[in-house]
Amino acid sequence: MTPQRAGADADPARGRALLELAGVTKRFGDLVANDDVSLSVGAGEVVAMLGENGAGKSTLMKIAYGLVRPDAGELRVDGRPVQLGSPRDAMRAGIGMVTQEFSLVETMTVSENVALSAVGLGRVDAAANRRRVMAAMERLGVQIEPERLVATLSIGERQRVEIVKALFHDCRVLILDEPTAVLTPQDVRSLFETIARLRTDGLGVLFVSHKLREVAEISDRVVVLRRGRMVGDRPTASVDEAELAALMMGGAASAAAAPAGPSQSRAGAVADPVGGAVGLGVETRPTAGPAEARPEPVLRLTDLGVSTGRRALLSGISLTVGAGEIVGIAGISGNGQTELVDVLAGVRPASSGTVHVAGRDLTRADVATRLAAGLGRLTEDRRGSLVPQMSVEHNLVLEDLPRFTSRGLLDRGAVRRHAEQLIERFDIRARPGDPVATLSGGNMQKVLLARSLVREPRVLVVAQPTRGLDVGSYAYVHEQLAALRDRGAGVLVVSEDLDELRGLCDRVAVLFRGRIVGELPIAEASSERLGLMMTGVEVAT
Repeated sequence: MTPQRAGADADPARGRALLELAGVTKRFGDLVANDDVSLSVGAGEVVAMLGENGAGKSTLMKIAYGLVRPDAGELRVDGRPVQLGSPRDAMRAGIGMVTQEFSLVETMTVSENVALSAVGLGRVDAAANRRRVMAAMERLGVQIEPERLVATLSIGERQRVEIVKALFHDCRVLILDEPTAVLTPQDVRSLFETIARLRTDGLGVLFVSHKLREVAEISDRVVVLRRGRMVGDRPTASVDEAELAALMMGGAASAAAAPAGPSQSRAGAVADPVGGAVGLGVETRPTAGPAEARPEPVLRLTDLGVSTGRRALLSGISLTVGAGEIVGIAGISGNGQTELVDVLAGVRPASSGTVHVAGRDLTRADVATRLAAGLGRLTEDRRGSLVPQMSVEHNLVLEDLPRFTSRGLLDRGAVRRHAEQLIERFDIRARPGDPVATLSGGNMQKVLLARSLVREPRVLVVAQPTRGLDVGSYAYVHEQLAALRDRGAGVLVVSEDLDELRGLCDRVAVLFRGRIVGELPIAEASSERLGLMMTGVEVAT
């Protein structure tokens, strides 16, 4: 790995430890979330934290931000022990955090949102508040009008407001949790420029990400957690992606888990450094050349529309997915992706247009009819698609109960055997009787995949298939989708991760404000071009 960061500063204060976690241990009942973990973040230093789902990253971040108290160990700021009992304590100590889910009030202005986050209660000096907001923006190197309503801001601008909120409280250590998950490539580049500016100013950054190329570009050091323990703390320049993947997963990284860089990309793909964050996925077969005809459609959407009241959520969506083809849908969150998946899954009615699967009109069909016709679905709401209190084995048969029911009674033996087969086939790290709520995000996704794929659907609609998953689960999900495609099914993948789409799909369409603004074969779908389309720039299809 060769990080591409701002040059080192000669300031002797640079590199001194701003935040230290020493011997931190946290238990939840019998579960040891963090086991004697020690790490530090220095002034002007970007430390990346990697780890599988369930490795303890979230707990450690919450401890550093005062949301969770450790059972053992010590936190130090500027070398002095501190007790953080709340985020207010953390902010007073100079620690800020920006999560994937922004905590902004859309009907309020930028300045009002920042004031709302201020420590303490009482009368707000609007003029003084505005001056402090402007000073924080100047430190950040961005210009957003303080009186703009948050509702008018882009996703990237909203994230910058969250960072302004942290700087408003004199933040000296900034924790960023999967900060690029919902950004366009252009916004990722702006974020990295912001981080470079802040580190030059002496800010320390703890950067949590699953994308190894991001880690390579932005960080000075990489720390790796596995099963609650620290298993690696290395200078970024001294390790490569395969070594990091091996540390995360506890063994030699498989070829499937290796990062898909420009040299490994599918035939004809554009080598694309923009965004600096190539995901971890599996190699897919080359896209059909221009002289080859497209495969016979197994999914056809014609002029599909969805409205609520007078507002159009989807308008004029026309798209096909062929047999043996993976088609991606890209777009910034909130541009109609959820509504599209809901319509296809049968949980939201279409206002206009048609949905055909293998030539059969399913526009008005209920969920059961769609499943019987060969339409599988995997929505972005994992927990909403499962019954958390029910066991793994019962969740695995929820969409196929008639096959396991005789005279109104569930055949428990058949359910158990079915679960045991799927647990082995899909490598689900659980027992049949375990409540599904106890599973990690990756294993929940495997349960949903198993439930969908065991029916061998003609078409599978998948939303955000790897969001929040670790390296191993990411690669596994891609392998399963590619295998289904190779068995002749059509797959529609809706994802905000452009690297995922570029590594997995045959072509990509882009949604903007409920319309498809363009569609590109994967060989032409650079992150930069897709990013422009995601802001509404149309291209010829």
